[in-house]
Amino acid sequence: MAEDDHLAATRAAVLAAALPHVAFDGWSDRTLAGAVTDAGVDPALARLAFPRGGLDLALAFHAARDAELAAELASTDLLGLRFRDKVAWAVMRRLELVGADREAVRRGATLFALPTHAADGARAIWQTADTIWSGLGDTARDFSWYSKRATLAAVYSSALLYWLGDETPGFSATREFVARRIDDVMRIEGAKAKVRANPIAAALLKGPAALLDRIQAPRPSPGLPGALDS
Repeated sequence: MAEDDHLAATRAAVLAAALPHVAFDGWSDRTLAGAVTDAGVDPALARLAFPRGGLDLALAFHAARDAELAAELASTDLLGLRFRDKVAWAVMRRLELVGADREAVRRGATLFALPTHAADGARAIWQTADTIWSGLGDTARDFSWYSKRATLAAVYSSALLYWLGDETPGFSATREFVARRIDDVMRIEGAKAKVRANPIAAALLKGPAALLDRIQAPRPSPGLPGALDS
């Protein structure tokens, strides 16, 4: 096996072994050490696979679920859905992929809330947004590439926090929450499109339109279901 293959196999084995530990020790170096022992992998190879210890282990968990979502988006027929429904499906499917590991996600949210790891958490959420947009066929490479992902990252992060506190059957409250947030996004994007399509309005509102381009969907304050609802 090539070195990259060895590292990939090590990451997968250690990650699978780590999940039972995370509920007790979080995404920590202690969890990593226990997982390395349980998986029976070479500790030196594990250090190469997770150079920052528990932090890289948490990021590997997130990336693995993004990869699963990408594979599902590539093989799932969503042609009969409106685009907003495709986005909602993808957001909910990403949450479903970690449904069996809810405590691990909760521990990850706590870890990435720390100022020292906030940038890593933001990049991980951005990657999830990029996975969804790319999986749904977005090929734009203009400024909208960034704005779409920034907006969806805000929607996904708020949905994730809502989901962590949702106890409704089948997470029905989260589904409704996601639908409302995406409707907010679509209304804003629709308003921007109307301005651009009208040459007179575009000329008169050139300055305001630039400001409108910066507007994203409302981002609710973190909290539990009810606290995030509107």
